Amino acid sequence: MQNHRTQDTPMAHLVNWQDLEHFEALGPLLEFLTGPQISPCIMRGTIPPGVFVPLHSHVDPETFVHISGEFEGLSQVGGNYEWIRIQPGDVFHVPPNARHAFRNRFSEPAVSIIVTTPKLGSLLRAMSLPAGNAAKQPGAITPERLRQALTTADSFGYWNASPEENARVGLDVLAAP
Repeated sequence: MQNHRTQDTPMAHLVNWQDLEHFEALGPLLEFLTGPQISPCIMRGTIPPGVFVPLHSHVDPETFVHISGEFEGLSQVGGNYEWIRIQPGDVFHVPPNARHAFRNRFSEPAVSIIVTTPKLGSLLRAMSLPAGNAAKQPGAITPERLRQALTTADSFGYWNASPEENARVGLDVLAAP
């Protein structure tokens, strides 16, 4: 049997881990395994120790398959917020429009495979900075960079909590690293 394929023929392939671009999204580090415009959008995300993702929501579902380290995910249950510890092997699912946040209060980086939509992948890419292949620590989060990220998220139609709402769930966005 001959193998006749054109450039337009879909082809199964390995992802070359050495060629992945690394991005820093206000603290967490992201590597797009499929690219932000491909459905589903699949990323490897790392939340370094002491880093958090503020309270927010979006219409896109997200599923986190946790690989290593530990972190906490915030879930709203019956009008109250609850931090849930996420360990290797756990799967944390965020349905559309669910308010949620993440934090790593542990000593090791937390690494997950994240499956979501191209729209959310595009937002994360738009609000991120190149981190370099050897990046292990988050970059500086300036007030201007935070404003820019919030404006970008707003342009995608996503909701972000106020500093006061974040403080009520234990996150101090004004003192973010």
